[in-house]
Amino acid sequence: MQLADHFNVLLRDTVNLGRFKLDLLDDRVGAIYRALKADDKIGSLVLDKIPQGSWAHQTIISPVGDNEFDADFLLLMKEKSEWANDPKTYINEVYAALHRHSIYKDMPHMRKCRCVRLVYKNSMHVDIVPYVQLGDGRDVIVNRDANIWENTNPEGFTSWMHTQDNVADGNLRKVIRLFKYLRDHKNSFTGTRSIILTTLLGNRVDPIKKLTDPGYYGNVPTALLHIISDLDAYLQANVAKPSVPDPSGSGVTFDHRWDQTTYSYFRDRVHAHAADIKAAYVEPNKETSVRLWRALFGDGFKAPESQSNGSKFPTGIGAATTTVGRSGRAG
Repeated sequence: MQLADHFNVLLRDTVNLGRFKLDLLDDRVGAIYRALKADDKIGSLVLDKIPQGSWAHQTIISPVGDNEFDADFLLLMKEKSEWANDPKTYINEVYAALHRHSIYKDMPHMRKCRCVRLVYKNSMHVDIVPYVQLGDGRDVIVNRDANIWENTNPEGFTSWMHTQDNVADGNLRKVIRLFKYLRDHKNSFTGTRSIILTTLLGNRVDPIKKLTDPGYYGNVPTALLHIISDLDAYLQANVAKPSVPDPSGSGVTFDHRWDQTTYSYFRDRVHAHAADIKAAYVEPNKETSVRLWRALFGDGFKAPESQSNGSKFPTGIGAATTTVGRSGRAG
């Protein structure tokens, strides 16, 4: 059985990152941005902040237990000609600015390959990704390990996500969250990065299938069934790890984010989950269907306390997906 009302409860109460934490994230990113903007050395280079990744795409989920959650934002910076042949300087200087700050200098902060990470104890970490629009027209981020520029198109990716989610009747983001929940909370297909998962699932949304069957993505369980089944068919046709191009058209791929071993494990797990999802979906007995869905998603899969109080949409992220601005957040 579909049990769409149970999925609304699961998303709202178990899977979605709560409104309090989303607001806390927003406040902290704003504070980090203001601190960098006020820095005596790099403040004049700091132009804007742009949420990216699961935060921007509305696919962020609640962390496991007391684990911290994470979010990324792009720090748009002015091109500095003196650093043109030494891109890693952007990451080093953002790190140094945090190190100079009266508050952030005492918080764990570290340089990663493409970002500076700032860690809030027992709460979250924020990845600050320097982002530069070069004079030759390229939008780039820094690969500090190789000391090179990497092309990017964050607004293009967010726009693609918005388009695919609209095709899926607003259910693609919810399916991504549910599948990330299986990865993180059920330890399934561990090692598959969110950008890979988001791209593969988004690429399975097909407007032609919706033309053939207008209800193909009509609610969360139906969208889950069809998107995961279509992903399974794609993966089963590819024993070797396929290339995963950035759908924004940046010209890069995400192939470096996993290897053949990780891919093979992911392929096997998706095949198993596709069968489990289909079994729960087509089961005509409600009690048995609930048991099968709970075997996948746990005890958070349950009916609303009162049907009259059941919400059509989960609260917090993903409640509306009609308008996407520069930040990539809907609503």
